[in-house]
Amino acid sequence: MNPATALATVLVDELTRCGMTDAVLAPGSRSAPLALALHQQSKIRLHVRFDERSASFLALGIAKRSGRPVAVICTSGTAAANFHPAVVEAHEAGVPLLILTADRPPELRYTGANQTIDQVKLYGTAVRWSCEVGVPEERPGMVAYWRSLASRAWHAALEPDPGPVHLNLAFREPLIPDGDEDWCEPLEGDVTGAWTKVRAATPGSVLHVPPTRRGVLVVGDGAVNVKRYVAAASMAGWPVLAEPNGNARYGDHALSAHHFLLGVPEFVDRHHPDVVVTLGKPGLSRPLLSFLRRAEQHVVVSPSLARWPDPVRSATQVAQEAEIPAVSGDDSWLKSWRTADLIARNAVDSVLDSTDELTEPRLVRDLVATIPGGSLLLASASMPIRDLDQTMHPRRGIRILANRGASGIDGLVSTAMGAALAHGNRAYALLGDLAFLHDQNGLVIGPQDQRPDLAIIVINNVGGGIFSLLPQASFPESFERVFATPHQVDIASITAAHGIPYARLESLNDLPKVVAREGLRIVEARTDRAANAEFHARMREAAQDAVRSLLGV
Repeated sequence: MNPATALATVLVDELTRCGMTDAVLAPGSRSAPLALALHQQSKIRLHVRFDERSASFLALGIAKRSGRPVAVICTSGTAAANFHPAVVEAHEAGVPLLILTADRPPELRYTGANQTIDQVKLYGTAVRWSCEVGVPEERPGMVAYWRSLASRAWHAALEPDPGPVHLNLAFREPLIPDGDEDWCEPLEGDVTGAWTKVRAATPGSVLHVPPTRRGVLVVGDGAVNVKRYVAAASMAGWPVLAEPNGNARYGDHALSAHHFLLGVPEFVDRHHPDVVVTLGKPGLSRPLLSFLRRAEQHVVVSPSLARWPDPVRSATQVAQEAEIPAVSGDDSWLKSWRTADLIARNAVDSVLDSTDELTEPRLVRDLVATIPGGSLLLASASMPIRDLDQTMHPRRGIRILANRGASGIDGLVSTAMGAALAHGNRAYALLGDLAFLHDQNGLVIGPQDQRPDLAIIVINNVGGGIFSLLPQASFPESFERVFATPHQVDIASITAAHGIPYARLESLNDLPKVVAREGLRIVEARTDRAANAEFHARMREAAQDAVRSLLGV
């Protein structure tokens, strides 16, 4: 099966499973895959109009009366522009529409190719959500993407504020079925209905998770109502896999080495959960994301039913609230997780404590363990927050923040200043040298402005340390120039220019003194990028070897 036919078939099938009963088609060539898929779907009432403007208002009328999203489909070019008046009306009137515009592939844009215009976010702010779907390819994972995308589009058109949603679908030729039905993965969806089932935002609407001891709670960035869900997971006998900025890594059920555990295939095979419940947006650990990808039942709890976090497209249910029932009985599931976690954590700690040299992972581990209760810790979105994820022991009484919305390097000094001022208590920031240099202007404080009680700890490895842990490091001839971006900036001179106290952390033995001081100050800790990459490899190997030994493999 060619990719265009596969995408159209899956998309139409998933929208049907979501509940779509009507679609309006304005015929054209580039939209042929969608037209044929709609014509073959007996559960959809297909309406055909040759005028795109008329077609879109017909869809508007059906959706306005039924309250159910209606798809309206056209080919590329000005055909899509003729939908705009109906899109604006649907936006202002709160009418759910699914605008499916076929498009030329990116290589034909801006070349003068026939019937090709810029259709990306064509309708501007007049839609609830707009998505450039991407040219379909035959590779594993596409079906989950397409079905999850269709589910999200359907619910974005409905909740919490009904309106139009735009999917721009670029197709390469061939545009019609080629007679070959083979595909690299099954195209079928869930026999029970939509790929992602969403709990509508109605008063008192709560998703009841089936009672089971074999569950896992995952907590990522931006999680809300954390204490309630952690308590419920504890009563159910579930382990809690919490990223540091999820602020749920505390208590007896919290793990601290899940990054390493989930990197051991034998452990994952023996610890397949009945259900995973996710709060917030996970994304620090690739092994954790792979674990979520394998979940058969994945409940995402999200305040927004239009923007729920599901980076690996594995969510089976989404709800604004969920209830995890308490379960009594055998606790072997939790014990198995905790035993393996302790083994892995001890192995990591042994590596960290094997040298008196100042290493990045140990600095991070010891800092979060040393800062006093009631403190705030802001970590850079790159290596510092990942080092926290891999080394931080469970503890209570601190608040951890990170700019993981877009995970950018910009504005981190200023963010730390603002967070510290709002926190009103002891505050610390853990930044890489490039992140610090990127926002030097955040150190400029007017004479009448309040200065926060903030220690900015700069890990200076003279460049982008995270790249040393990525595949880019395997290209040594190019690495330093185009990835590592080394510099010769003197951190002490920068702080002196701004009149801010400066200290150099020479030894981890001096860390308690650094933590105890008050006021705005800069602390520099110098490390080596290459040595840091080797140290991380030792941590991973030690933890995973210890877990394999525990499993007898």
